[in-house]
Amino acid sequence: MKLALDALGYKKGELSILITDDERIRELNRKFLRHDRPTNVLAFPMQGEDIKGPYPVLGDIVISVDTAIKEAEKYGIGLETYVVRLLIHGLLHLLGYDHERGKAEEEEMLKEEERILKIIYKEG
Repeated sequence: MKLALDALGYKKGELSILITDDERIRELNRKFLRHDRPTNVLAFPMQGEDIKGPYPVLGDIVISVDTAIKEAEKYGIGLETYVVRLLIHGLLHLLGYDHERGKAEEEEMLKEEERILKIIYKEG
């Protein structure tokens, strides 16, 4: 994630990542977003929160490994590669990107995901 943070202009930042199953992510999705279904990734930003520490606290990213396995297989890519994409997607949400606001923002977010993936796999 360091390369992704660097690519986004952050030298340091803190976030939590939870890898879980469909049942747990569905609970979180229902409780916090009122969507009663599992999903691949959720992001809970903490910007503006009064949290003390040496680094800015960006928030929490939750990934369902159950959904990630199904989707990686569907798209014909490796699970590790797909989980990295989901982490980047979640990170962008933590930083204010939102593909659900319209086509222009969706395209901007996808472009940024691709840019970061290229950096990670070129330098990683």
